[in-house]
Amino acid sequence: MDPIPTIRARTSAPAPTSAPAATPWTRLVAAGAAVATVGAGLGLRAVAAGSVAKYGGDALYTVLVLALVILLAPRLTPLRAAGTALAISWAVEFLQLSPWPAELARHSPVARLVLGSTFNAPDLFWYAAGAAAGCLVHRALRPGRRGAGRVPLSRRG
Repeated sequence: MDPIPTIRARTSAPAPTSAPAATPWTRLVAAGAAVATVGAGLGLRAVAAGSVAKYGGDALYTVLVLALVILLAPRLTPLRAAGTALAISWAVEFLQLSPWPAELARHSPVARLVLGSTFNAPDLFWYAAGAAAGCLVHRALRPGRRGAGRVPLSRRG
């Protein structure tokens, strides 16, 4: 017996990355979510009126932006993707404090749908609600979320 213990090199699996590998499936689901969100927004406008349609539309606007963010950057974590979508939504809302969105809205219905025309502070809350809901759905649907790549405690070192 050797009185001096030897140290064995650790041969466990490499540490998991912070984001799972992006797959074509991720982008396909994000594209489907974008189409479904547009449909939901149009459907909401068709069956509801007043504040339900307005604020529901605001939340869905951010869900759509979130789906587009995931489509463009599928490796983002759900929290970062939702934060990016929320930042974009808030930036568009604050842009409405300037005259540009209202001017563009007069010339283009698409600009009116994308940029709006007038600032409304409660919209900021509903954008956050949409980002939170979208983040939860993204987390639930994210590939590899159930500990993929993790080494069980009983098999470590």
